[in-house]
Amino acid sequence: MCLKVQGTDMRRYFLRICLVLWMINLGALAMSFGADKKDATGGGDGHGGSGKSNRLIDEASPYLLQHAYNPVDWYPWGDEALEKARKEDKPIFLSIGYSTCHWCHVMAKESFSDKKIAAIMNKHFVCIKVDREERPDVDSVYMKAVQAMTGSGGWPLSVFLTPDGKPFYGGTYFPPVARGGMPGFDKLLLAVADAWTKNRKELLASSGRIMDYLSADQTAGKSKLSLSMQANAAEVLSQMFDSQLGGFGRAPKFPQPSYLSMLMGYHYRTGDESSLAMAEKTLEAMAKGGLHDHLGGGFHRYSTDRMWLVPHFEKMLYDQALLSRAYVQAYQITGKKQYADIARRIFDYVLRDLRDAGGGFFSGEDADSEGVEGTFYVWDKGEIEKILGKKDARLFNAYYGVTSKGNFDGSNILNITRSIGEVARELRIKEASARESVERSNKRLFYVRAKRVRPHRDEKIIAGWNGLMISSLAYGGAVLGEKRYVRAAAESAEFVLNRLNTGGRLKRYYGKGKGRGLAVLDDYSFLTMGLIDLYQADFESKWLVEANGLAGRMVSLFADKEKGGFFLTGSDGKKLITRGKDAYDGAIPSGNSYVARVLLTLGQIRMDQGLIGEGKRVLEAFSGQLKRSPISLSEMVIAVDFYLGPRQEIVIAGKKDSADTTAMISEVRRRFLPRAVVLLHAEGKDGKGIEKISEFVKMQKAADGKATAYVCENYVCRLPLTDLPEFGKVLDEVSKVESDRK
Repeated sequence: MCLKVQGTDMRRYFLRICLVLWMINLGALAMSFGADKKDATGGGDGHGGSGKSNRLIDEASPYLLQHAYNPVDWYPWGDEALEKARKEDKPIFLSIGYSTCHWCHVMAKESFSDKKIAAIMNKHFVCIKVDREERPDVDSVYMKAVQAMTGSGGWPLSVFLTPDGKPFYGGTYFPPVARGGMPGFDKLLLAVADAWTKNRKELLASSGRIMDYLSADQTAGKSKLSLSMQANAAEVLSQMFDSQLGGFGRAPKFPQPSYLSMLMGYHYRTGDESSLAMAEKTLEAMAKGGLHDHLGGGFHRYSTDRMWLVPHFEKMLYDQALLSRAYVQAYQITGKKQYADIARRIFDYVLRDLRDAGGGFFSGEDADSEGVEGTFYVWDKGEIEKILGKKDARLFNAYYGVTSKGNFDGSNILNITRSIGEVARELRIKEASARESVERSNKRLFYVRAKRVRPHRDEKIIAGWNGLMISSLAYGGAVLGEKRYVRAAAESAEFVLNRLNTGGRLKRYYGKGKGRGLAVLDDYSFLTMGLIDLYQADFESKWLVEANGLAGRMVSLFADKEKGGFFLTGSDGKKLITRGKDAYDGAIPSGNSYVARVLLTLGQIRMDQGLIGEGKRVLEAFSGQLKRSPISLSEMVIAVDFYLGPRQEIVIAGKKDSADTTAMISEVRRRFLPRAVVLLHAEGKDGKGIEKISEFVKMQKAADGKATAYVCENYVCRLPLTDLPEFGKVLDEVSKVESDRK
């Protein structure tokens, strides 16, 4: 069968290609999306299959190096492979994945390491392997093609191309032999090769229709920017919400931190309690489930079930960044300590296990170790009893749902099934004692687990993903009063700016001792937003200087000055079959959503209406999509909320580290103020830097030697405040929901 596709024309042409392949005895085609939906990920060990290396042996990407000893004659993406395909008139088989992707490695072990399958691939195709984290531009183009053809996508991404790189057929994971309605990969390869010889006209027709879709203007159709976009997104999410178990939809379940932040922003604007309830229910359910690493901190990629119990065990840097921010926001709104604790555990995991000695952050950790998914994280009941002793083990097992039968292939994924109070009452012990016992047991088991064979760690240091982590560490460190998180954010910023900003052009990632590849829009926008957030955490004006420079270069490299929006790739990069403008906010937000936030926020800080106008034009470019499908652009909905305001500028004037200045800054940080920018106008030379960037602060000075707060909305300021309680009342006033302000 062929799954849902986008548009009747695309459906018709894709069905025709399915029919062509069926007629040459492939059997009923089914695109195999049970393995990885969009955003599904995983991990694995290296994959051999032959003692001889292929061309990938000279690459820097950990993912490509994992395939360097496949018997497949792999090429990296580049002119050599494309020229070979044209010269030999062969179709291209393009395989896209990344080094911590579980199902990528399943397919590698089953098919790419199989000499018979490799022989078919080498005979009939030019085979290209791409790391989607190294080349997000290539991944974006062909992911859109597969989604257009089939209605879904994921990794491994498997795409068949004409010699000039145009896609005509694709899917995700294929098993080596037919099973579960999915075609065997060997038969699929032979069928496509035969069709290329006998039915090329049909394949080229399919390619032409796909290219028409890929080349269509995504910014066509405009709508008025309005608060209804935010309200519509909240309404759609309420219909998708799993009121029993949290999250949106059934299974598999993804964390969707952008949804949660958007809902909390809607609650802030309107006072809608149901939006906050959805966010809280989801945050709590994820934290209790197996998705959360209860011993080591951090979150796995997604849950395979509705209950958040069984994850794909890989951990990605971007998930830690976006989820930690959502938990910090929930803490600001509710004051509940549990959210702050979870955020701290995420930050501590990242600083412990994903940090380079130079301060940058690695991309992620695999799902597998010793060739088995999850083995690093799961436990046997007897093992726990042996380590902890009967008394502590009884409490630990009751709290985390550990049984002799297990909940994952005979082993146990730790998940909180009852509150510590309920367990304490059942076992007739004091709650404080029970809590101490669990904390003690967690530490002991973490120590034992650390001696196991660890999952593979992808040590690429990606500019944009570091930008996301800089944002969250800076924001979280400021709110939680943890200077070490802010320092870690600053050290990451220094790493990226010093090692990945070469000759004024940002590099995509750092690997094997140097910066590699051209950064894409995501890298520029995420990093620039990170620097803006870092300034608001430590008030070092140099971060705004860097942010301002990056923003200018971002506009010159990526902006579509004719139709609006920003391209994913720079004007100085090699051209692909199309130059796309991404707006979809998935596991990783779109660059365009962050561009809008960057320009609007930087414009607000600088009182620069030109920058604010540029940010507005980004939103207008995608306004048609925002109206039709606001949850697909959930981060951009957040940017719309910021643009429509009212926006606040909060300036604290005083000595940088004095007690009264610190107290005023803390008064701001304990509140959720998603449409505010916070500036410090320090006395003396410390204040000169911010004056050069934000000239309006020159007149906002400390009164009578006391720390003084200036609270403005859209540059209309209230009287200066030196009294801390009064300042708090004013902040509460600007935080009132829209209905209360009218």
